[in-house]
Amino acid sequence: MPLRHPRPYAGIFSIRLRLAVCLIAAGALATAAVLWRPRAVAAQAAPAPGTVEFYTQKVQPIFQANCYSCHGGMSHRGGFSMATQAGLLKGGRDGVVLVPGSPEQSLLIKLMRHEGPANDPMPMPPPPRDKVSDADIAIVTAWVAAGAKMPADPPAQ
Repeated sequence: MPLRHPRPYAGIFSIRLRLAVCLIAAGALATAAVLWRPRAVAAQAAPAPGTVEFYTQKVQPIFQANCYSCHGGMSHRGGFSMATQAGLLKGGRDGVVLVPGSPEQSLLIKLMRHEGPANDPMPMPPPPRDKVSDADIAIVTAWVAAGAKMPADPPAQ
């Protein structure tokens, strides 16, 4: 007489049970993936071009990287200092460089674009340094068009 398994259907039930558990788990994971929403991280709004923050976060780093070696700190080539509000507004030996609200009249923008006047074709920054990127020129242009706001100079001591 052949031996019979005491529970002939036990293997089938075990497989079905495992399959059901896996399907339920997969369904739960799929539901969680569909319903899950990442926490919203407050997007930091970029400062507007007419603000001091725009100057300190966007414009000043461009000047520091491209202009300050000749026109910042203790160096004032051409009698022009970009390190202070007074220096930028005063201009240099050739006169006014920045006209707040008017990038088309600002020599600063023309020189950065390498579109300087015919009688003084020196582009800024001068060779062998590379021209300021078009994106950076657009930032400075937007700042000038919005009024060229920057922090007030510290009081003289």
